[in-house]
Amino acid sequence: MSEHTEDHAGGAPAVSAEPPVQDLASLPGGVPAALEAVLLVVEEPVTEMQLAAALEVPVERVAEALADLKAEYDGYTGQGPDTGPARRRGIELRNVAGGWRFYTRSEFAAVVGRFVLDGQSARLSQAALETLAVIAYRQPVARSRVSAIRGVNVDSVVRTLVQRGLITDVATDPETGAVLYGTTPLFLERLGIGTVADLPKLSPHLPGLENLQDFDDTTY
Repeated sequence: MSEHTEDHAGGAPAVSAEPPVQDLASLPGGVPAALEAVLLVVEEPVTEMQLAAALEVPVERVAEALADLKAEYDGYTGQGPDTGPARRRGIELRNVAGGWRFYTRSEFAAVVGRFVLDGQSARLSQAALETLAVIAYRQPVARSRVSAIRGVNVDSVVRTLVQRGLITDVATDPETGAVLYGTTPLFLERLGIGTVADLPKLSPHLPGLENLQDFDDTTY
């Protein structure tokens, strides 16, 4: 736990920059619930010692709570023969490579895969299509320039296009340090073309964006 220390120069207490962890006993679910909250945000397995340090509780208490959570997600209540089995969950808590992390169960791989693929193949919005067109024709291009051309903020749309694998950062502007975006091989594959030079004329498809060259000399 962080403690107050005496400032020898002025006598005022100096406080650690890190706020103390709230008493877990006062939180709903206590230690097990706190472990769930932490494990839901980790990107790789974490050790019992790391979890104990984060929660500021003994390692033995963490190990006990993890074992109970694992049994609960596997469908065992641990409350004796008079209590029926709990519902088996779609996720499981695994101890892998010396650390703990949540994983989806292998039985649901087809369901999860179908959801992910459906999300990737969902149709793009009009805003996303227009932003993608600007990037395709003006690449490499910064988000600020795309925003200026479209007249709206495109940050969220650009993130969507990156997640879909249609655009990626290809360079950095040497003067401003801004990330420059360009299209990916997946973009060309989806359009059925070999290079961006094969892109069709822009004006018949997106009226209003045919004068992109007017923005070439704009500085940001």
